[in-house]
Amino acid sequence: MHDWIKQSIKTIASDFQRSADTHLVKFNIARLPAIDIYLKDESTHPTGSLKHRLARSLFLYALCNGKINQTTTVIEASSGSTAVSEAFFAQMIGIPFIAVMPRSTAGSKIALIELFGGQCHFVETAAEMRPESARLAESTGGYFMDQFTYAERATDWRGNNNIAESIFSQMQQEPHPIPHTIVMSAGTGGTSATLGRYIRYKGLDTSLLVVDPQNSVFYDYYQNRDDSLNSGIGSRIEGIGRPQVEPSFQPDVIDNMLQVPDAASIATIHWLEKIIGRKAGASTGTNLWGVLQVAAQMQEKGQAGSIVTLMCDSGERYLDTYYDQDWVSQNIGDLREYSDQLP
Repeated sequence: MHDWIKQSIKTIASDFQRSADTHLVKFNIARLPAIDIYLKDESTHPTGSLKHRLARSLFLYALCNGKINQTTTVIEASSGSTAVSEAFFAQMIGIPFIAVMPRSTAGSKIALIELFGGQCHFVETAAEMRPESARLAESTGGYFMDQFTYAERATDWRGNNNIAESIFSQMQQEPHPIPHTIVMSAGTGGTSATLGRYIRYKGLDTSLLVVDPQNSVFYDYYQNRDDSLNSGIGSRIEGIGRPQVEPSFQPDVIDNMLQVPDAASIATIHWLEKIIGRKAGASTGTNLWGVLQVAAQMQEKGQAGSIVTLMCDSGERYLDTYYDQDWVSQNIGDLREYSDQLP
């Protein structure tokens, strides 16, 4: 078994070696001439999203902690990008993977998970996903990966080319190499924890703003530290926001939070497409709305500097939702209030 674990770690590490770092895209906004905005494009990973980094870290963490071997079935509570990425790595090392998800999950997501050899196990509601994942793991002798618990500890936040180190390395030759602010949305909270810890570890003069969508409790938890909060409603911005407080969300490494209306997130991705000619997922809109609020505040104070955020995934996964006018009208509402505020 030791030899299999050693080989599996080497195999996953080879994915890291084969993958060039993701691009840091700069775009200019005429109304914000003194502020440079950068978008780190995580959609270019082999599985198409920021969750590729998380899944790789979770697998390495589980392997190095002796939690999985060549006969282990890995189980995750996810209907989205995390499940797609975990299926990819499970297939890479030759073990089964099961994603537990609501029956209502879009067929395009199911197809991607199955493309990488994963199986889909359906429950009726999102609230059933985690308990059913734990039950499946126990009944099969498998391992529940549990991204919402382990995301913040599976990544080496001090370096090892994590996303924070990558951002600051790529910014070195820019006019304002130390960003005024990094803006990040929270799903598990793992990426914001990595960013916040790295900023403190390196003593950098950068603020971390975490943006949160409607129906998520992270913003309120940041304000009052009540870990019993439960909204009872899932986020309409896929990949971010949670109805309950998750162990991976670390409020003490965050400098500030902003709650973003869902209509603002959707309006912003349509605005972004006009600027860069590419579609992004709605969580990118949440991120960029936060960036623009910071930029406006900097401009009011006469400040110059840089702001960095992430393109978490491609909008091509959401053609039948966020890029479908009828779906947006029925599920999100009128975007004009927020579209009119965009520069």
